[in-house]
Amino acid sequence: MLDLKKIKKKWKAEYEEEIHASSIQLWNLISAPSNLELFHPFCKSNATIKWPGENSIDELVYLNGLNYVRNFHSWDELKGYSLFIGEKGKGQSYVVWEIFSKKESLFLKITVYPYFLRNFPKLISYIPYKLIVIPALETYLKSVIGGINYYLRSKTKTPKNYFGHHKWFS
Repeated sequence: MLDLKKIKKKWKAEYEEEIHASSIQLWNLISAPSNLELFHPFCKSNATIKWPGENSIDELVYLNGLNYVRNFHSWDELKGYSLFIGEKGKGQSYVVWEIFSKKESLFLKITVYPYFLRNFPKLISYIPYKLIVIPALETYLKSVIGGINYYLRSKTKTPKNYFGHHKWFS
C-alpha cells in the first residue's frame, strides 16, 4: 500500500463546484455501480468488479481506449470516498471525492494526487506540474463535475466530450 502521508505532501490538482441537487441525490449517483457511464464525459465504459463500499473495484475505459482500474480505499456514505486509480500493474494516483456544504449550498470537490514524477523532488517536478499536469487535470476535473451537474439536471447521460476533447482521455 502506498504511504498516504507522503503522497499528500506532493503535487495535487483539485476542483470543486456547486452541485444543483441534494446530498442524497449526489451520493446515490456517485456511489452507484458503473456510475461513470452516466456522467463522465470521457468514459467509454465503467465495469463493476466488486461493489459497494470500501475495497470496491471497478474498471474505467476512457474514450481513447486507456484502461484504468479504480481501487476504493475509503467509503463514507453521503460524504465521499477515496481511491487509487491507474493502469493495472503501473503507477497509481490517489483521488479523493468530497461532498460538503458551504454557505447553504452543496459542493463536490475532487482532488487528485498524480503518480507522475511522484518520487522526484518538488524542485525537479515543478515545471512539468505547473505547466502541463495540473492544468490538464483541472480541466479534466471540471469536465467530470460538470458532467455530474448535467446528469442531475437533465436526468440524461452526459454526452461524450460534452465540455470539449481532452488530450489525455478523449
